[in-house]
This record gives sequence, structure tokens and C-alpha cells, in this order.
Amino acid sequence: MKTWEDIINKEKSEDYYQGLKKEIDIKYKTSKVFPQKEKIFNAFAKTPIDNLKVVILGQDPYHGEGQAQGLSFSTPSNIKNPPSMQNILKEINEDLKRPSSCLDGDLTPWAKEGVLLLNTILTVEESKPKSHHNLGWEIFTDNIIKYISQNCEDVVFLLWGAPAIKKTKLIDATRHHILTAPHPSPLSSYRGFFGCKHFSKTNEILDLIDKKPINW
Repeated sequence: MKTWEDIINKEKSEDYYQGLKKEIDIKYKTSKVFPQKEKIFNAFAKTPIDNLKVVILGQDPYHGEGQAQGLSFSTPSNIKNPPSMQNILKEINEDLKRPSSCLDGDLTPWAKEGVLLLNTILTVEESKPKSHHNLGWEIFTDNIIKYISQNCEDVVFLLWGAPAIKKTKLIDATRHHILTAPHPSPLSSYRGFFGCKHFSKTNEILDLIDKKPINW
């Protein structure tokens, strides 16, 4: 199987990516952009494709100083957990009847266990959510999702919130497992993220297909 490096390098050779790279390079020089440039592809570095079990799809990186680390929903351990992360930890506690293994909000252990923590947009300007919408990142991440759909088997996709749920059409539901719920943000978590039980459901699926469950 190809590595992420092979797959990303192919994307980098495409015309759309050349335009995206020019835009992003300018933005890093002229404004404050998160995450740090070397962490843009951190999700892929932490979860090799041959270890991929689960994809959690976020929207774009956190836009506050020091929060984004290139993994969707995750923050470094020394940063206060943002509201979405607090709600994820709450749901884990309710669902699994025990605290999360990542109470500090750094989800790197999940990534190392096979959870690809992917945002649909990989960069953001400080204090401006979705500021890098429509620069080309969505094409890149759609192509990544399609690649996983066509070349991997039995991946569990956790799609939280309307933008993530729209990606269902890119995924072959006969080969993979798709769980959807409202976004864990305080604006929508009470509409069905709480009580979705995605963490226990994911582990039940992994169990059934003889893959080691995730230590959420």
C-alpha cells in the first residue's frame, strides 16, 4: 500500500495544490496562521495509513494562540481544553462509564492507535474561523477521504456536524462504517452529540472485525 507521503506528494503535483501553496505561503508571511507550518500534516505523520482504523473529521484548526497542533479537536496538554473538547470528554465519560485516556485534551495517543484526526481545512488565520475556506484545502482533504474509501477496508468514519456529514457521499458505505452526529460544539452538542455513543459503537465495530479497540 502507498504511504501518506506518496499520496500527499501526488496531490502536491496537481494544479489546484500549486495555487493553494502560493496562497498559504503568502498568508504565513503576512498574518498569524495556525498550526505552525511544520505541523500542517501532523495527522498523517501520527497515523500511518497501514495502521488506520478510524477517521474523525473536524472542520478547521483552532484559531487561538498555541491551540492547534495539526490534529482535529486536539490541543497540546498545557492548553485549557476548548469547549468542543470538553464535550467530547463528557460524552466518553457517559458512554464508557470511565474518564477518557486523554483528559488533558492532547489526542496524540488516539492518533498513534490508528485514529486519523483530520480537519477538512488544514490552516486558519488567528481569531478568524474558516478564514482559509475555499483556498483548496477542501479539494485536498476530499481526495484523501476518497483515497481511504477506495483503497482501505473497514475504516470507521466519525462525522460530526453538517460539513463533516456532507462527506458521506465520498465514502463507500459497503466497505466502511459511517457514524454521524451533531458537532460537539456547545452550540449543537445537546442536539444529539451527547448520547451518540460513538466511542463504544466504534469499539464494538473494531471488535467485530478483529481490530484492537481504541483506548478512548
